[in-house]
Amino acid sequence: MGQKINPLGLRLGENQKHHSLWFAPSKSYSLGLQEDEKIRDYIKKYVQKNRKIASVFAGIAHIEIQKQIDLIQIIIHVGSPKKLLKENRTRGIKELKINVQKGLNSVNWKLNIAIRKVTKPYRQPNFLAEYIALQLKNRVSFRRAMKKAIELAKQANTKGIQVQLAGRIGGKEIARVEWIREGRVPLQTIRAKIDHCSSAVRTIYGVLGIKIWIFVDEQ
Repeated sequence: MGQKINPLGLRLGENQKHHSLWFAPSKSYSLGLQEDEKIRDYIKKYVQKNRKIASVFAGIAHIEIQKQIDLIQIIIHVGSPKKLLKENRTRGIKELKINVQKGLNSVNWKLNIAIRKVTKPYRQPNFLAEYIALQLKNRVSFRRAMKKAIELAKQANTKGIQVQLAGRIGGKEIARVEWIREGRVPLQTIRAKIDHCSSAVRTIYGVLGIKIWIFVDEQ
């Protein structure tokens, strides 16, 4: 079961919480989900467009969306806020707020955007996945990239990590799956707090899938 279900969804209410906090009638529920997806997609595209330095710390760990009666609170968790928003942070947030407001279904929503810094970036699977993606685009050996990501996670005092790559790894004709695990990654233990991410990277050989599981702690 640990390999067949998202480890974050399996642990909701135990040691994981939703990244979207709001309630809606059944008729407008799907519209709310689409709205959240549009907000997250725009913020990610904005970061990629305005990021001048190809740095892992300029990426996004995750985005929280909290909706009230007439207010949408967006909290962006990043590794380095300075590298995220141009030179002027205030101007960058204002520009981001204006453009996100245009994509909302209702113009009556008030929007508030906050940025929080992640204290240990290499404890976040999204940062490690982005690091591996950058290495693969630069044609670094996939085993070397995976082992380096594991070393960075160990320096952040994680109890275990598993990294998996899938696709035409190394330009081979036949797609395959390669994975490396270091330490304990108890996927079936619900009390174990495990962070997970899955992403894709476009290389000259095609699209490669990256999955990372990080065992943070156990209650």
